[in-house]
Amino acid sequence: MATICVFCASSQTLDQRWTDLATEVGVALARAGHVLVSGGGRAGMMGAVAEGARGAGGHTIGVIPQSLVDREIADTRAGELVVTDGMASRKNLMIEKSDAFLTLPGGIGTLDELFEVWTTGMLRVHDKPVVLLDADGFYAGLRDWLESLVPGGFVRREALDRLVVTRTVGEAVAALPR
Repeated sequence: MATICVFCASSQTLDQRWTDLATEVGVALARAGHVLVSGGGRAGMMGAVAEGARGAGGHTIGVIPQSLVDREIADTRAGELVVTDGMASRKNLMIEKSDAFLTLPGGIGTLDELFEVWTTGMLRVHDKPVVLLDADGFYAGLRDWLESLVPGGFVRREALDRLVVTRTVGEAVAALPR
């Protein structure tokens, strides 16, 4: 059993397929015996992954800044809800509590989290796996752009190779530590 941090969208205006994907991920993580660490919100994919995990008998840990609790969007059903003083401390605590990271589709907040754990892994601040679930080619444009940075020396091949890219929920869960 490992503690897996999932980064994903919290928007409530997404197509249902993305919420369904997040629910599927939560269920799969719980069935694999993993503990879920999430951003502690109850909206969008973030809420769906936590609900999916709990629905399959999994334990969830939500980490959320007080400012979002004050806006009444906290996942109060989390097995453990940790309230931080800001977004930076939230991210640091999520990284600290986790054995691996799984990124689902998301926007700039999700990308911020992905790049933080990917970069700190490359800098050897941690040696935790970073997995990207590129469902339906969601991240294809980003991956192509990152690939284009290698020939010019802006990104090392080693950095791109460190990111484990998967296409299905099953592949993503299989790429996580046991």
